[in-house]
Amino acid sequence: MDTAAPLVPARASLRALRDAAAGCRACPLWEGATQTVFGEGGPRARVVLVGEQPGDREDREGRPFAGPAGRELDRALAAAEIARRDVYVTNVVKRFKFEGRGKRRIHQRPSAAETAACRPWLEAELAAVRPELVVALGATAARALLGSGFRVTRDRGVIVDSRLGVPALGTIHPSAIPRAPDEAARREERRRLTADLRVVARALR
Repeated sequence: MDTAAPLVPARASLRALRDAAAGCRACPLWEGATQTVFGEGGPRARVVLVGEQPGDREDREGRPFAGPAGRELDRALAAAEIARRDVYVTNVVKRFKFEGRGKRRIHQRPSAAETAACRPWLEAELAAVRPELVVALGATAARALLGSGFRVTRDRGVIVDSRLGVPALGTIHPSAIPRAPDEAARREERRRLTADLRVVARALR
């Protein structure tokens, strides 16, 4: 199997989709990851935030954006005055891709084939939630939603048409903030992420 499409129930609820995705083996990532990490949030959320894939902590806990990146995202949403109940968070790829180094599991970027295999789950989530706007967090999500010509550094913070029939905005992945070289750089990344999310907040008014 090279796509999850045959596993996706037609016109299913988020709960039914989550249950079906738990057993997905459409790509080899199921062999190493602890579990499928499906999306989380209100079934009628106005905004869907899409990241790349679960990280180490998300893989262990089974929840998206449960680690440091999630804390940065929550902080930016609060600063942009976007209510958490209006948000559904998920990832393009639902399982953690990593390289083992001793006891550590180091994040690896998912391949185009892995992203394509998992895409039907994202499409089904969007069909179930029917958001007003989608936010692509980081380059992998932006490519999946907005095409290979989209560049986060060049095109961020602007609402455009997406491949999924829902207006979308691209910005950085919040995991980039803790990786910034110093506190000044982290503050600037937080400011810019918040500014991008304020564009979303204005569009929802």
